[in-house]
Amino acid sequence: MVGEEGAFVLGWDEVLTDEELSTTLKVLCMSEEEFKEYKEQDGWEDDSGDEENSTLSNEALSRLKTPCKKLLYDSVLLTLESYRSDLKADEDLLNNKEAYKELSHREQQALHVRYGQKRILHQLLELVG
Repeated sequence: MVGEEGAFVLGWDEVLTDEELSTTLKVLCMSEEEFKEYKEQDGWEDDSGDEENSTLSNEALSRLKTPCKKLLYDSVLLTLESYRSDLKADEDLLNNKEAYKELSHREQQALHVRYGQKRILHQLLELVG
């Protein structure tokens, strides 16, 4: 369901791997009985009429059912914990011209990417929190 990388791709305005995330949330938030029924009814077939499989824009994420929001929220927290520094530390480094100049070009690029990733994750926390 998640793909080869085992990750979902988030953008500023929507989930870019929305079908995978939608299906994953749907399955993980099912009871055991619902899951068995889903499997027995060939639930893995295309069910594009289902509102949960629609594009996951930021607005749609904020309207998810509570169990799905909780699962996403907890997953985002775990992802943020995997970084060595927090959003504030990266922001401070970006704003500190002297310290920023001390970084190699590659480290500067990595800092910008890491900071952007964390901002998107924090935005997701606000949407589902």
